[in-house]
Amino acid sequence: MSLLLDSLKTLIAILLLLFALITLFLSSSVIFDLFDIRTREGNFVFIVVWANFITAFLYLFAAYGLWLKKIWTVPVLVAAIIILAAAFFALLIYIKQGGFFETKTISALFIRIGLTLSFTFASYFIIKNIKN
Repeated sequence: MSLLLDSLKTLIAILLLLFALITLFLSSSVIFDLFDIRTREGNFVFIVVWANFITAFLYLFAAYGLWLKKIWTVPVLVAAIIILAAAFFALLIYIKQGGFFETKTISALFIRIGLTLSFTFASYFIIKNIKN
């Protein structure tokens, strides 16, 4: 069982690292207008982009924590969920006030929150059950 959990830990940590790097690349590309991404993104909402940028660093930190089997990985991922949820509610307010946005932003936030929840539960399960 320990070998299976250790393999699962490695897989989840790698997936979390990849998710972090993709998130960091995409959000920083919009923030700093790299590769003319802003034009391609259309009506992006800066608060959502900044939330993604911040959570990318939390994902990196969490991937490292999971690799080391540290329980602080879970609160780091919970912080990412809170940031994303706050960005979602800010987006709803922005939309209600008539702000321009892309409908894909709502879907992307739901997916990101769902993935972060999955990483959180998986990390908790792995760290609590793995034997050093």
